Amino acid sequence: MRLEQDQKSFRPPSRGKHAWNVATETVIHEADVEAASAAAERALAKSFFKVRFDRMTPLEQSYLRAMAFLGSGPHRSGDIARRLGRKVESLGPTRNSLIQKGMVWSPSHGETAFTVPLFDEFMKRAMPEWAPAGDH
Repeated sequence: MRLEQDQKSFRPPSRGKHAWNVATETVIHEADVEAASAAAERALAKSFFKVRFDRMTPLEQSYLRAMAFLGSGPHRSGDIARRLGRKVESLGPTRNSLIQKGMVWSPSHGETAFTVPLFDEFMKRAMPEWAPAGDH
C-alpha cells in the first residue's frame, strides 16, 4: 500500500507540466492527465532516470535489473544474487556502491529497495534483453 502511495505521489509533479500543455481549458481534467501521461513518462525516463542509469557500471545496472525482475521491492540480497547467478558475498561492494550513489537503500538487514518509485519499470525498459541467470 505504501509503495502505491509513493508511486502516486511521485507521478503528479512529473505529469503537471505535460497536463497543462495538453489541456484546452483553464482547468485540467482527468482526460488531460491521461493524455499527458505517456509524454510525462518519456520525459521522466530521459531527464531523471537515464542520467542515473548512465552513471552506473554494467554490474550495477545488472544488479538493479535483477531487482526490477523481482518487482518493486524490497528484495532480499540472496534473491538478487540468485537472479545474477552470483554469491551474495560477491555483490556486497556493488550493493554498497549503489547505496552510496543513492540508487538503493536498505530498509532492514539483508534487504534492498529502490530509492525512487518507478525505477523498476524504467530498468525493464532500459534493459529489455536482460534475462536472469539460468533463464538464457
